Amino acid sequence: MAAADTMPGMHSLSSASSLCVSVVVYHSNLQRLQETLETLLASVHAARSAGVVSSVAVVLVDNSLCPDYHRELLVVIDRVSSTDAAVEYRVLAPTKNSGYGAGHNSALETCESDYHLILNPDIVSAPASLLVGIEYLREHPGVVLVCPDGALADGRPAYLSKRMPSVLVLALRAFAPRWLQARFAARLAHYAMHDVHAAGRPAPVPLASGCFMLVRSGALRQIGGFDPAFFLYFEDFDLSLRLAPLGELHYLPAMRVRHYGGDSARKGLRHLACFLRSGLRFFHRYGWRWL
Repeated sequence: MAAADTMPGMHSLSSASSLCVSVVVYHSNLQRLQETLETLLASVHAARSAGVVSSVAVVLVDNSLCPDYHRELLVVIDRVSSTDAAVEYRVLAPTKNSGYGAGHNSALETCESDYHLILNPDIVSAPASLLVGIEYLREHPGVVLVCPDGALADGRPAYLSKRMPSVLVLALRAFAPRWLQARFAARLAHYAMHDVHAAGRPAPVPLASGCFMLVRSGALRQIGGFDPAFFLYFEDFDLSLRLAPLGELHYLPAMRVRHYGGDSARKGLRHLACFLRSGLRFFHRYGWRWL
């Protein structure tokens, strides 16, 4: 075999892509964050071994504004980074918490890469997730974003891609008791794209969850990243809709993650206020769908 040849399914080093990963934390559980970073690193190793990824930068944005938390965060990052010197870690500590989307935008400004992974600090990635996702984007130039097949902490499906929501659907998901949700099970299943997930095949989707978004960096820059007007919640839906004119968003079942977050509107009054405020902004911008 000539020196320039590659094994089947492998890519030459010159064709390997650069990747930036951004993680925004706000008093996030540091033990869970360490698991997030460790499983991300395992996924990086798999993609690098296959010749798909070359340089990797992980940018963490600490929105906690708390010196004690920040010191503990640095200890976690030092612990993880010591296992792979080939991954560059950067930590940003803004003087003001401008929100989840704005935090990811600040990370985007520090990176030049082919692909950008928007990652929550409570995600456990499967070892092949980056390899599968980046290869899919390379093979499908008309796709600008891929979202994964997700599972919740207890193993139930997370349904991380969605159809356009209605006020009724979001109210049922956020506030309704289980018995009432069961009355509207078909409507809720349609919103969460149960049919697409059950088919087990890659498919176009209207909306992707911001907990794990693998995006072409050029497309992300072209739309200016997240809209900071969404301080928390709905910023991922807004981003999905603004990316759509540039290419398709695809659900990719072979790219798998486990999500330990969710249940946004049941986290206390402050989160509820953010949820309602962002929801009003979203419907005002994209049209009110009541039922």
